[in-house]
Amino acid sequence: MIEVTKLNDIKILINPDLIEYVEETPDTVVALTTGRKIIVKESRQEVKNLVKSYRKEIFAD
Repeated sequence: MIEVTKLNDIKILINPDLIEYVEETPDTVVALTTGRKIIVKESRQEVKNLVKSYRKEIFAD
């Protein structure tokens, strides 16, 4: 799971396997395969880095 911050400063955990796409419009929108969209404070690049770190951690074990 990756931790992101919603616009109301609430931190949530997202399963990165459910991320369909991330876009900046200018807010960062994380679209999930479930159809849900979440607006977060992190940039698109930050979300990408969180997913990459998560995958490295999973495959290192």
